[in-house]
Amino acid sequence: MQKLNKSQDVNVIFSKHAEEQLSRRSLERNVVEAIVLKPDQIVEDENDDAVSIYQAIVKDDDIVFLYRVFVNTKVEPNVIVTVYKTTKIEKYYES
Repeated sequence: MQKLNKSQDVNVIFSKHAEEQLSRRSLERNVVEAIVLKPDQIVEDENDDAVSIYQAIVKDDDIVFLYRVFVNTKVEPNVIVTVYKTTKIEKYYES
């Protein structure tokens, strides 16, 4: 697990699984860190009350994606459990 930059005033680390997903899905760590610091919205995970989903809409190569960063907020430091991006914005983004 790797800590985010302390100067950002956020106490979050990446789980091993989240690290693997960054690599497997070719996601940029700095984009994920920025979303955790300033999400467009935070929604609760229906399946796990310890997890909040930090979401943001990001344009990447002229395609609009919704990034979903699952964070266990019940532990210190908070742990990024997993992360992915999707084009199914309407399905997950709460208006």
